[in-house]
Amino acid sequence: MNGTCCLIQGDTIAQVMPPLLVLAFVLGALGNGLALCGFCFHMKSWKPSTIYLFNLAVADFLLMVCLPFRTDYYRKNRKWGFGDAPCRLVLFMLATNRAGSIVFLTVVAIDRYFKVVHPHHTLNAISNRTAAGLACALWVLVIAGTLYLLTETHLCVQGHTVSCESFIMESANGWHDIMFQLEFFLPLAIISFCTFNIIGSLRQRQQLTRQRRVKKATRFIVAVAAVFVTCYLPSVSARLYFLWTIPSSACDGSVHVALHVTLSFTYMNSMLDPLVYYFSSPSFPKVYTKFKIWGPRPKPAGESKAQNPRGTPASKLCPESCIGVENHSRSCPEVQWDLQIF
Repeated sequence: MNGTCCLIQGDTIAQVMPPLLVLAFVLGALGNGLALCGFCFHMKSWKPSTIYLFNLAVADFLLMVCLPFRTDYYRKNRKWGFGDAPCRLVLFMLATNRAGSIVFLTVVAIDRYFKVVHPHHTLNAISNRTAAGLACALWVLVIAGTLYLLTETHLCVQGHTVSCESFIMESANGWHDIMFQLEFFLPLAIISFCTFNIIGSLRQRQQLTRQRRVKKATRFIVAVAAVFVTCYLPSVSARLYFLWTIPSSACDGSVHVALHVTLSFTYMNSMLDPLVYYFSSPSFPKVYTKFKIWGPRPKPAGESKAQNPRGTPASKLCPESCIGVENHSRSCPEVQWDLQIF
C-alpha cells in the first residue's frame, strides 16, 4: 500500500462529486440504455460505422458499472470500503472506459472523414467482419494500455482512512500520466484534422450545402469534436497544471479538488455520446421516437420521402443511370457522395 499519498482534509469534494456522478449515472444509463436497445433490436442493417458506435456504447456501459462505487466513495469523503481487488478493478474499468470511448470516437471521426472527403476510397468498402475484427483489435490495445492498473495496489492507508486513487498528488505518476496525456492529444489531432477537412469539403460543394443530409453530416462531426473536447480537455488541463507546478502544487487542496471535479467531466461522456448516436444515422431519431423520448415528429402519410423541398422527385434530379450508384458511381459523383454520407 502507498503510505505517502495525500489525504486532503475538508468536504468540498464530498459535496460536489456525488451529485455530479448521480446525474452522469442516471442520464448515461438512460441514453446508453436506449442506444443499446436501438442497436440490438431496432437496427435493421449494420454497417462498419454502426459497429464502431456500438462499441462506443459498450465502453460507456463500463462506466455505468463503476459510477455507483465511486459515488459511494466520494459520499463518504473519499473513504474506500470495498478492499484492494475491487479498487483495482474499478480503476481499471474507469481507465478502460476513458480509453475505449476516446478510441472509438476517433475511429468514428476517421470513418466519416473517408466517407465525406474520399467517398471512393477502398476503406469505405470494408465488410462488417473486417470492421468487427478492427474493433476487437482496438479493444486489445485499450486493455493492454490500461492493464497495469490491475497489477499494483492503489490503496492508501493513513490512520483510519483508506483511499482508492489512480493518481497520486505528491509527484508525477509515471506511465499513468503518460497514457493520460497521450490518450488525449493524439486523438485530438486526428479528430481536429477530420473535422476541419469534412467541413471544408462540405463548403466546397455549394450545390449540396442546403441538402438535409449534408447539414446532418456537419452536425455529426461537430458533435463528435464537441463531446471529445468537453469531456476530456478539463481533466487533462488540470493534471498538466499540477505536473507543471510541482513541487509547489504537491498535496495542494485546491489543485486536488480541481482534478477530481474535472475528472467528473470525463464521466459525462456517457451522457453526451447519445448525441453522437442521434446524429450518426437516420435510424436513431426513429428509435428515439418509438420510445417517445427524442426525435422528429412523423411526417403526414401523404408526404413523399423521395422528394426534395421543392417537390421534385429524386429520380428527376439526375439521369436514371445515377440511381444505380454501385454500377454507375462515376456518372453522377454528387449523388454518389451524398448517399455515402450515412
